[in-house]
Amino acid sequence: MTAPNLLVVIDPGARLTDPESVRIARDVLCAGAPGTKVCLPERPEEVARALARRGSRCPVVVGDDRALLRAVRLLHRDRDLAACALAMVPVGPPAGIALAAALGVPTTAVAASRAVLHGTEHPLDLLVDDSGGVVLGTLRVPPAPGPYEGARGSPDGGRDGDGACGDGARGCVPPGGTGGAGGAYGGGEAYGTGAAYGGGAGGAAGAGAGADAAKWARAQPLRGYRSLARTLARPLPLLASLVGPGAREGDEGHEGDGGAGGDWGPQRLRVEADGTLLADLDRPVAQVSLAPGSDGLAEVVVRRRASDTPVRARAHTVTVSGPDFRYRADALVGGPVRVRTWRALAGAWRLTLPAAPAP
Repeated sequence: MTAPNLLVVIDPGARLTDPESVRIARDVLCAGAPGTKVCLPERPEEVARALARRGSRCPVVVGDDRALLRAVRLLHRDRDLAACALAMVPVGPPAGIALAAALGVPTTAVAASRAVLHGTEHPLDLLVDDSGGVVLGTLRVPPAPGPYEGARGSPDGGRDGDGACGDGARGCVPPGGTGGAGGAYGGGEAYGTGAAYGGGAGGAAGAGAGADAAKWARAQPLRGYRSLARTLARPLPLLASLVGPGAREGDEGHEGDGGAGGDWGPQRLRVEADGTLLADLDRPVAQVSLAPGSDGLAEVVVRRRASDTPVRARAHTVTVSGPDFRYRADALVGGPVRVRTWRALAGAWRLTLPAAPAP
């Protein structure tokens, strides 16, 4: 079997928070594919330049969910997303790599690196919006904090029919992993503190990601103290340059306004799915959720109240409009906007996942 031709892009946040996992991934990938080229970007333009000049190499992202989203967004912007298969080695605490887990990527450095070398490409759907943003997993309006919804195509809570949260590694986040005032899915960035990722009140010192990072570190005693110290005790200036304070969804998305401090009560929103009206401004809705489904259709769920039966639909295009609203697209918070349209694209990107076991 021919060794893959790889471009490994190592996110600066991963190098700071868990250098041991980064070293393992680099060693395994370089040993399995001797011609591997390793890129250590410090600024966003360096990531864009490396991807644009990769030639025939397959890009491998070493980092958290935001690093994966950044790579997908850049390739989509350059109309180059369909030209290559992406691979990922997740590095970070569980809350920061929940999207990768939901997509089926192994969450340990060794297993993920082996999947890069010996896995198979899987075409996946995604959602794109009218500002150039992409959604790989789940989108929520309003951007209330909460655990990642789990398997793709399940925008209304990510629970299986038996009430379990997915199947093993596919999207389960430990209790408290994304609650509180911070956290990758709770209104702050998964790592630094304060303004490290442009967070303010949404830094990793928040109860959600801070507790989750501590639990993750205790489970890895050989590198826990070093990683935890870097995670909680100081900002991450390198990632500040990648994301930047207050970055918006149209550029890199932001995390500072979706925390527990927001009042995410019912909102008056108009929701249209392929021209069919699912909700109008005369009746407030508690939540609107979207997720890439299958065959180029988005799964849409509209909840008016917790006690009501949700309205479900599948559509190629979904438009949400109303008074200034925010939304959470995977690990990023976008808005405020008054109208936004998402379009489902079938098989728009490919992700390398572990090969299925032989029967």
